[in-house]
Amino acid sequence: MDYSPKLFLIRFRASANSFLLEYEPLALLLAPLLAFLVARTLQSFLGVVHERGLKATFIAFLMSLLKLVPGVKNYIDAEKQKVVDKLQSGGKSKRDGWRTELPRAGLGVEVIEKMKDEKRNDVDWQGKCSGTVYIGGSESEGHFSLINEACSMFAHTNPLHLDVFPSVVRFEAEVVAMTAALLGSKEKVSGGQICGNMTSGGTESILLAMKSSRDYMKTKKGITKPEMIIPESAHSAYDKAAQYFNIKLWRVPINKEFQADVKAIKRHINRNTILIVGSAPGFPHGIIDPVQELGELATSFGICLHVDLCLGGFVLPFARKLGYPIPPFDFSVRGVTSISVDVHKYGLAPKGTSVVLYRNHDIRKHQFVAVTEWSGGLYVSPTIAGSRPGGLIAGAWAALLSLGEEGYLESTKRIMEVSKRIQKGIKEIPELFIIGRPDMTIVAFGSDVVDIFEINDVMSSKGWHLNALQRPNSIHICVTLQHEPIVEDFLRDLTESVKTVKENPGPISGGLAPIYGAAGRMPDRGMVQELLVNYMDSTC
Repeated sequence: MDYSPKLFLIRFRASANSFLLEYEPLALLLAPLLAFLVARTLQSFLGVVHERGLKATFIAFLMSLLKLVPGVKNYIDAEKQKVVDKLQSGGKSKRDGWRTELPRAGLGVEVIEKMKDEKRNDVDWQGKCSGTVYIGGSESEGHFSLINEACSMFAHTNPLHLDVFPSVVRFEAEVVAMTAALLGSKEKVSGGQICGNMTSGGTESILLAMKSSRDYMKTKKGITKPEMIIPESAHSAYDKAAQYFNIKLWRVPINKEFQADVKAIKRHINRNTILIVGSAPGFPHGIIDPVQELGELATSFGICLHVDLCLGGFVLPFARKLGYPIPPFDFSVRGVTSISVDVHKYGLAPKGTSVVLYRNHDIRKHQFVAVTEWSGGLYVSPTIAGSRPGGLIAGAWAALLSLGEEGYLESTKRIMEVSKRIQKGIKEIPELFIIGRPDMTIVAFGSDVVDIFEINDVMSSKGWHLNALQRPNSIHICVTLQHEPIVEDFLRDLTESVKTVKENPGPISGGLAPIYGAAGRMPDRGMVQELLVNYMDSTC
C-alpha cells in the first residue's frame, strides 16, 4: 500500500471537502472571523482581569450594566455631584466676583495693595500645616527674606538663553552638583558620571526620570511595551508618568513594616519591565524602602531603579552625620539609576525647585528633546518646560550657599528632634498608634478605637491642615521648622480632638470624614476616580 505524503494529502483534501460540503459557504466564511473575535475578546478580558483583579473587573462590569438601567445613571451622577459640592465646601461661591477680563485702565502700583488684600484671605499657615512651608520663621525676615531677594534679582532671567544669562546657567549646574555630592556622587561606586537638571518640582523630576528610563531601556533592550513596578506607598506622580508616557503600571502591596516588598516586586518582573521604584522615605508613612535590596534586584535583571528622595534628599545625608541609623539610599547603592530630590522642601529653597539626577549621561540623554526640522531653527531643551524661571534657580542656589553644611545639619537636628517629640506625644494618647517606625520627619498615626478621619475634621476645625491617608486609614504630619514652636499646641489639640470624637462619635458639620470613609470602602475605584476628576474639573 502506498503511504507517500502526496497520496496522504490527496486523501485528506478529499475527506475535508466532503465534510465541509455539509455547511453553507457563508457559515464557512464567518466561522473563522467569529472565532477570531471571541479569542481577541477573551484575551482582552483576561488581560483586564490580570491587571485589575477578578473582583475589581467584576464590579466595574456590574456597574456598567447598572448604568444601562433607565434612571440609574442619572441618579448616580446626581449623587456624585453632591459629593463634589461637599468637597468644594463653598468653592463656587468664593469664585463669585473673580475677574474674567482685563481692567479697562491698568491699576499700576495699586495692584500691590490689591495683592496684599488677597493675601489676608489666606489661612494662618504658620506652624499649622503638614509640610507645605518648610522654611522657619517669618516670611519677611531671615532666610525667607534672603531667598525672596535672590528670586527677585533674577526674576527676568531664563536659562534657555545660555548665551544671555550665563549666571543662571552656572547656578543650575552648581545646585545639581552640590545636590549630587550629598547623594553619593563622590563615592567610587557611583561611577563618577552623576549628572542631572533642575525642574519645577518632584513630579516633574519623576516624570523626566520615567521618560528617560523608558527610552533608555528601549535602546538598551528593545522594550516597546514598557512596564514599571512600584510599591503602593510610592508617590502618585508615577501614575501620572504611566498615563503620560504609556507605561503599564503595577502597584504592589507593601510589607508589614510598610516598606516596599522586594519579593512581591520580583514576582511582577517580566521581559517588558523597565524600572522598579523605591522611596527614601515614602510620603505616606515616612519609612525608607530597602533600597539596597532593590538595587540588587534591579542589577540582577538589568533594569532601572529610581529612588524618590524628594522628601529625604536634604535630611537623610545630614541625619546620618548626626548619628541616626540611616540605611543606604543613594548612588552609593549599585543598581540605582536615577534619583529625584526636592530643593524646595528641606533644601529650604523657593517653591518650584527640584533636581533629577542620573547615574550617567547615557541615561540622561534620553531626557532631552532635540528638534531639527523646525522652521524656527535648531532647538533642544533639557526638561519638560522650555522657558524656565531663572529667579527660582537663583533662589535655590542662594539657599544652598547661605546655609552650607552646618546650616543643614542644624535644621536637620531641629526637625528630627521635633519629630521625636511628636512621636512620643502620640504614643501617650492610648486611642492612637503610630504607623510603622518612621525614619525621618513624617509621622503617620491611626486608631482602632475612634474614626481617624473624624479626628482629622476636628483638628481642621482648630486650624490644622493634616494629610488624610488610606490603606490603612490614617493621617500624618510632615514636620518642618514651622512646627518647632508649636509642638505642645499640636499635641494638646490632638488629645482634645481624640477626646471629642470618643465622647461624641459621628461626623461634625462640614467635615469630610464621611466622604473619606466612603471612598475607602467603595469597591468601584473607577467611581472614586470619576469623583476626583469631577472635583478637579469644577475647581480649576
